[in-house]
Amino acid sequence: MTKPSELPLKGIKVVEFTHMVMGPTTGVILADLGADVIKIEPITGDNTRRLKGSGSGYFSMYNRNKKSLCLDIKSEEGNKVALSLIKEADVLIENFRPGAMDKLGFGFDDLIKINPRLVYCSLKGFLSGPYAHRTALDEVTQMMGGLAYMTGLEGKPMRAGSSVIDITGGMFGVIGILAAIEERHRTGEGKQVTSSLYETTAFMVGQHMAQQAVTGEAPPPMSVRRSAWAVYDIFQCANNEQVFVGVVSDTQWRIFCDAFGLDELGKDESLAANNGRVSQRERILPVINAAFAKLSKTELMDTLEKSGLPFAPINKPSDLFDDPHLNAGGLIDVTLPNGDKTKLPAIPLEMNNQRFALRRDIPTDNGNSINTLQDAGFSQEEINKLIDLGVIRD
Repeated sequence: MTKPSELPLKGIKVVEFTHMVMGPTTGVILADLGADVIKIEPITGDNTRRLKGSGSGYFSMYNRNKKSLCLDIKSEEGNKVALSLIKEADVLIENFRPGAMDKLGFGFDDLIKINPRLVYCSLKGFLSGPYAHRTALDEVTQMMGGLAYMTGLEGKPMRAGSSVIDITGGMFGVIGILAAIEERHRTGEGKQVTSSLYETTAFMVGQHMAQQAVTGEAPPPMSVRRSAWAVYDIFQCANNEQVFVGVVSDTQWRIFCDAFGLDELGKDESLAANNGRVSQRERILPVINAAFAKLSKTELMDTLEKSGLPFAPINKPSDLFDDPHLNAGGLIDVTLPNGDKTKLPAIPLEMNNQRFALRRDIPTDNGNSINTLQDAGFSQEEINKLIDLGVIRD
């Protein structure tokens, strides 16, 4: 789906005031789907560009397919430039602390007066309630929302190995935006949409809350295995490598036993139904472990694949660069702001069997402010004046 005319959000104009992960995730999904997204960065560039360690990939992952405008919005002239873009926009995205946009004159109540069709999306730590004033981070809400408890060992809560709440919170932001645009087709009016980290975390652990409601017992961390299935584990192979295997139905159990010659287990009627197998895990697993220990990782995975059973090698993120399936369309070739080339994941969607491609590379460290303003209809004279005033970067 490389032709702009084929993209589902073609013609939707978005102005994005965001940094870090949650807000840029919302923007990059809209941009990949075809929206014209202008990312407003501080005059010195988004601070996320300068993060190190685990944050060093944030900017490159979540800002492709966007235009960039490095703008001093605190100046009078910069404020006017931003307002001129917002007046023509369909959507505004922001993920700054509560009240920050209002102080700049960019709050919802101010902007809906000059653009009644504006869908205004705020990405926050909390929705309305006693915590609404708090500053939150992905890890903060993983801790207070129970996800870190469910991920770690007993007594050792641990955040998930990705910014899963930032990312899913951004996805809920997209869902809210698209719902508001659909409603606008009927009403002609814009709306304020808010997505939050804490409530996203609660939604993510809702399955465990429901588990407690159904069973009457608080669920232990996932590391303390209380699986719904007897075979749902990481197993060791002969070459000291690991493979995850799941057997999640009675039909799969029969296939599994046949594939690996586990005749004694397969013929045992007490193991024919799932609950019977779960109650006898301590008997089943040693037999399976012994069988798998004789097989190499390749032999084990080949047998599982031929049998149509769920399995997975235990990969690191670095392994995905060379994954043959992802390289069949799931990775996008991009240029990092420093000029290096790499491949990063596309959004996980197809429409009519087509993926969403790169149309605009990741903004360089200097952004592309001049081209962005030219595309927005500013004359060269107006742009030169803004450069001379120090309102934009040239």
